[in-house]
Amino acid sequence: MAALGSPLRTLRGLLRELRHASGRAGRPYRDTPAYQHIVAAFRAHRVTSEKLCRAQQELHFQAATYLCLLRSVREHAALHREYHGKGERSPEEVAGLVGFRLPQQPGGKG
Repeated sequence: MAALGSPLRTLRGLLRELRHASGRAGRPYRDTPAYQHIVAAFRAHRVTSEKLCRAQQELHFQAATYLCLLRSVREHAALHREYHGKGERSPEEVAGLVGFRLPQQPGGKG
């Protein structure tokens, strides 16, 4: 298993993904129930000098997994918008998508 990193980095990543998701909604991301739940969960499971929270690693792992899901969904949507079928494409356009150029015919035809 890969290292999780710091919980603060995971929290910041989650909040960044919430900003991306709520940017389309038109309302501030700090007003969403998801933001309030995430911040409350991280505050409730932090390590203090008075107690050691046993569930901190579990919360951190779940948060990192959820962050991976949110990033993957956002990146998938971006790829889907870019490459989803837009109807019939010409051979030149298809070749350009994959980085090729069609050969030119001799005599200037094509």
